[in-house]
Amino acid sequence: MKKFVIAAAVCTLLSGAVLAEQGPWMVRARAVGLDMSNKDSTGLGLNVNNKTIPEIDISYFINKNVAVELILTVPQKQTVYSTALGTDIGTFKHLPPVITLQYHFDTNSGIKPYVGAGVNYTQITQVNLLDGGANINSNSWGGALQAGIDFPIDKNLSFNIDIKKVSLKTDVYVGGANKGVLKLDPTLIGVGLGYRY
Repeated sequence: MKKFVIAAAVCTLLSGAVLAEQGPWMVRARAVGLDMSNKDSTGLGLNVNNKTIPEIDISYFINKNVAVELILTVPQKQTVYSTALGTDIGTFKHLPPVITLQYHFDTNSGIKPYVGAGVNYTQITQVNLLDGGANINSNSWGGALQAGIDFPIDKNLSFNIDIKKVSLKTDVYVGGANKGVLKLDPTLIGVGLGYRY
């Protein structure tokens, strides 16, 4: 019994040392496919283009299972198309940082699936629609849901697959009149590498 207690204590100390050696921080770089829902109530048949964007996120592990993640990218230029007019009507830029609280599951294989939920704030700038005849809100607040999985390459490096659903909508104004709401609500599917330190 005494040997068992000593062995258990040694294992606990070693696992704690590995966790301490890894540290609480993780940085990931991802390539992300941005897929817009484009639900439009304006009658203009508005669609915003899909695209692939770069993404950097920084995670802090509160403990071995719970982490907070800040998801960042650079301002993204989007093109707006109107099916009613049959042409592109202009562009805008958006910067959509997201913060989520995650739970990382323990597995015997070392693979780490996780789920998360949080909030998205999108800042919209450089709006140029209908040569200035149309406009949209300058910002949007919404919820965000996330799921992903980390595949360990070594004790610090991992391969990551991540999917997020973000709530993003804006009012559309033409000639100063509110014409309705454009819900972009993008799905973001990303792959990349993470480094834990």
